[in-house]
Amino acid sequence: MGTLSFGLVSVPVKLYSAVTRRTVHFNQIHSLDNGRIHQKHVCSLDGEEIPLEEIVKGYEIAPDRYIPVEARELQALEPLFTRTIQVEDFVELGEIDPIYFDHPYHLVPGIAGAHPYRLLLRAMQDTGKVAIGRIVMRSKERLVAIRPRGEALLMLTLSYGDEVNPTTGLRELEGLDGEIDEQELEVARRLVASVAEPFDIHKYQDTYREAVLELIDRKAAGEPIPMAVPPEPPPDSPDLMKALEDSLERVS
Repeated sequence: MGTLSFGLVSVPVKLYSAVTRRTVHFNQIHSLDNGRIHQKHVCSLDGEEIPLEEIVKGYEIAPDRYIPVEARELQALEPLFTRTIQVEDFVELGEIDPIYFDHPYHLVPGIAGAHPYRLLLRAMQDTGKVAIGRIVMRSKERLVAIRPRGEALLMLTLSYGDEVNPTTGLRELEGLDGEIDEQELEVARRLVASVAEPFDIHKYQDTYREAVLELIDRKAAGEPIPMAVPPEPPPDSPDLMKALEDSLERVS
């Protein structure tokens, strides 16, 4: 339970994670007897196993040189816990590069919050604006964006500007300022347009995860697992125009 605050208006709200990551988790086991592998904390200087109460955080300032930092020192720097999402700005959604979006949450009205929630939702729908604010989550201040999604508000945590790596300095991007053949470009445009269609997220499945789960089920049932033959890579085509035209013909 918390509060969404903008100006002098406060909206009681609740947060629910909007996604569940569907990944297959494995444990490390001994290949000879299937025993679970447990990791030990060993000091690199004397090779001794270290109990958890003697382990502290350390920041490396030079190779093999660390500054120890105690938990109480970090706690003193933690932002003051608050259940308030403090809105600082309203911006256009198109102004936010999707690379900054992190984790989505459903933002729903809390007790006595239905009316101001509905009012804010409608105002944001009518103006097309997205709220930018801050919230403390897990002892860390997070930047968030709040936008309408259907008849509800969606809150997305954002990466800070200095957390996104720039493309400057990537050698592979050097030399992209050369001339583009107009005929090749026209065929490429036609190829893109020929396979364009409305986006439907349900069309795309995590085929690798599904294959892994099927493999586990078959092994649990004692079925023999044949070794998969890797597909042959497509042949390189030195003639870019021919590759574009062949691709366009294939989808036509």
